[in-house]
Amino acid sequence: MSFDLSTYLAGRRQAVEQALERFLPSADSVPQQIHEAMRYSVFAGGKRLRPILVIAGAETVGGSAESVMPTACALELIHTYSLIHDDLPAMDDDDYRRGRLTNHKVFGEAVAILAGDALLTLAFRLLAENFSGARDPRLLPQLLAEIADAAGTPGMIGGQAVDVQSEGKSVDAEILEYIHTHKTAALIRASLRAGALLVGAPPSQLTAISEAGGRLGLAFQIVDDILDVEGSLEELGKMAGSDRRKKKVTYPEHFGLEASRLKARRLIQEAKATLAALGPGAEPVSALADFIFERRS
Repeated sequence: MSFDLSTYLAGRRQAVEQALERFLPSADSVPQQIHEAMRYSVFAGGKRLRPILVIAGAETVGGSAESVMPTACALELIHTYSLIHDDLPAMDDDDYRRGRLTNHKVFGEAVAILAGDALLTLAFRLLAENFSGARDPRLLPQLLAEIADAAGTPGMIGGQAVDVQSEGKSVDAEILEYIHTHKTAALIRASLRAGALLVGAPPSQLTAISEAGGRLGLAFQIVDDILDVEGSLEELGKMAGSDRRKKKVTYPEHFGLEASRLKARRLIQEAKATLAALGPGAEPVSALADFIFERRS
């Protein structure tokens, strides 16, 4: 019997939504506008890929979704804060995200910045709280450091900074790879790795999960680049073609669509080959790899 990814995603996504509802401040708690803005972007939809990867990483090595849920939600909050800030006029200046007006279009730039800051701060509180019943609380410094690196200048922020600096410029493949592996792949890799780390995965399993996560993350961004060329507002929830309008460095722009598609497919195949060594427990992550390649949004 083949793995039922749709059922798996629906169940894990529902669990994440319920947990996010518990963890986020209510919209009517003071200061109300900030909390409303935080919830506006967190509950605007989305695949919840990063928290599901945290859960899948834990399940791969015999852990449970419940044991890593605060960390799963923390990764989603970090991702959401980055989207709020990316959409600002000083960055990508986007009007729509997930089919809705962007945060700053609804609440203003100042509130959007503060809402993003608040989500990032809450994420690290959730990470710390996850260790009250953790298998080995001594792992807390390692987990915090790894996620901080994945979200900071060694990871997402660093990739975004080079991305902004490279707009409108001719850059080589090495810079393009740097942008993608840091801006997107670092946090996806950290999501998968965090779940396994929390439940005490041995070094050999962590290494395999890390390698697979890095490939999945890079493939995800390459597919994003392709969808920006081929997708529509209805599919993407935002205007297609924005990368070209902003003269961003992308795989299709540098290598062409077909070569980019082949690169993404090869990365997915390599990730699945690495995951196969982990046995049946890695089946959800392997199925998610196919989902990453085949998605239309």
